[in-house]
Amino acid sequence: TLRVENLGAAPPDKTVALEISVGGNPPTRHEVEIGRTLALPITLRHGGANVVQFTIPEVPGELTGRNNSAVVSVNGVRDRLSVLLVSGVPHPGTRTWRNLLKSDSAVDLVHFTILRPPNKQDGVPVSELSLIAFPTQELFLEKIDDFDLIIFDRYMLRGILPASYLGSVRDYVRRGGAVLVSAGPDYASVQSLARSPLGEVLPGLPTSRLIEAPYSPTVTDLGQRHPVTRGLEDFAPEGGWGRWLRQVEVVPGRSGRGMEVMRGAEDAPLLLLDRVEAGRVALLASDHAWLWSRGFEGGGPQLELLRRLAHWLMGEPELEEEALAAEARGGKVAITRRSLGTGARAVTVTAPDGQERQIPMQEVAPGLYRAEMNAPQIGLYRFAEGARETVAAVGPASPKEFENTIATGAVLQPVLATGNGGGVALEDGMATLRAVRPGRAAAGRGWIGYTPRAAYEVSALRVAPLAPPWLMLLAAAGLVLAGWLIEGRRRSA
Repeated sequence: TLRVENLGAAPPDKTVALEISVGGNPPTRHEVEIGRTLALPITLRHGGANVVQFTIPEVPGELTGRNNSAVVSVNGVRDRLSVLLVSGVPHPGTRTWRNLLKSDSAVDLVHFTILRPPNKQDGVPVSELSLIAFPTQELFLEKIDDFDLIIFDRYMLRGILPASYLGSVRDYVRRGGAVLVSAGPDYASVQSLARSPLGEVLPGLPTSRLIEAPYSPTVTDLGQRHPVTRGLEDFAPEGGWGRWLRQVEVVPGRSGRGMEVMRGAEDAPLLLLDRVEAGRVALLASDHAWLWSRGFEGGGPQLELLRRLAHWLMGEPELEEEALAAEARGGKVAITRRSLGTGARAVTVTAPDGQERQIPMQEVAPGLYRAEMNAPQIGLYRFAEGARETVAAVGPASPKEFENTIATGAVLQPVLATGNGGGVALEDGMATLRAVRPGRAAAGRGWIGYTPRAAYEVSALRVAPLAPPWLMLLAAAGLVLAGWLIEGRRRSA
C-alpha cells in the first residue's frame, strides 16, 4: 500500500503522476489521488531481491525533492516450479533427470513417458491395461503456459504427439517458455524432433551423423564466460572429467544465434543455448550425461551442470549472462557485472544528490567483474554500465530529516504546552521578549516570554590581593624612579 501526501499549499490538481520502477527497469506511470491510501499490485520479474522505487515529479517551489521518492526491497520467491519431462526411448539417462528434478521439493514434476508406441501390438485388451490415458491435449494445448520448463529426453516423432502439439510448444517458447532437448541417436534420424514445428526454435539441427567414439567434453572460450558453464573445471575429479561415448553431430539452428558453451567429439558442438524472442532453449547433443553421475572414469559435474542449465532456462537472475547487480552492505555498495564481452569496464554511479562518477571494475573471473564503493549519502544510488542499469538503496530513500520539510511547531507542542509555552514563526519577524510571572502564558502573537527565576545561590566569597605587597612597593618605586629620571633629562635639555 502507498499514500501520496501534499504537505504544502494545496495544488489545484487532486491527482499526481506516480512512477513505479522495479529493479531499475523503465518506470510505469499511474495517475493516483493525493491523500488517499492505495493498494497497487506489482509483478516481480524474477526471484530474489527486487528494489521497487516510487517517484512523483518535483514541482516548482518545492524546498527539496528528496521526499518525492520511496524505495522498498521485495524478496521474490517462486512458490512452485512446474516441469514437464517428456521421455521417448527408455534409457539410463531418464533416471538421472528424474533424480535431479525430484530432489528439489519446490519442483512439481509431470513425467510423460512412452512405454509402448501405438505401432506395437501385444493383444492385451485396453480394459485390462493398468496404465491410464495421458491428458496430452490438456497439457500441450490448454495448460502449457503453466509449465516453467519442458524437457524432451530422447523424444522422437512416432505419431504420439501430433504436429499441432509441438507447434504449441514452439509458440510457448516464443511467449517466454523454456525448452531443453537431450538428444540421442533418434535426433539424427528421420524421426528427429528437429523435423517438427519445434525445430524452428531449436539452437542446433542434426546433420544425420552419429559420432560413436569416446571423448572428453570441454568448455569453450564463450562457455568460460557463461554462468551455466563458468568454473565447471573446479568440479573435475583428479585426472579430469570422465569421457562420454556418443554424440549427435549438429550445426547451428535457423536463428544462427546459438551460444556454443561446450564441445565434444571431433570438436563438434555439445551444448548450445539460445534465446528465442521472450523464451529460452537449450540443446544437449548427447544422452550420455548419466555416465558422470555413475562415476564412469571418475565422473564429472553432471548434477551441477544440469542444475545450472535448468535454472538458466527458467530465468534465474543469478545465472543471467548479461546482468548488473548492486547490493548495499552498511556504508558500502558491492557491484557485480556479468557479461559475455571482453575488455575493461567501468560503472557509472549516480548518487542521491545527482552527482555522477565512474568506478573501474576488476575482472575476478572470466565474464565476472566486481567493484566496491563507499556510500556516504543516504538514499537511492543508480548504476549503469552499457545498456544495463540497476539501483541500490542505502538506508531510506527519503531520510527522516527530509520526510517533512515544512517548519511547524506541532512536533514540540506537547512539550511546550506543559510550561504554557508556544512557538513563533520567524517569517513573521523576530519576536519580542517579555518577562512573565510563573503560571502565565509564555507566548503570544509576536512575542515570547521568559520567567525571571532568580535561580542563583552564593556559596562562598573570597577576597585576594592582585599581587604581594612587596611586589607592589617595588613596582611603585620603580615607576617613581623612572619618572624622576625622565623629568631630569627634560630640564637639563
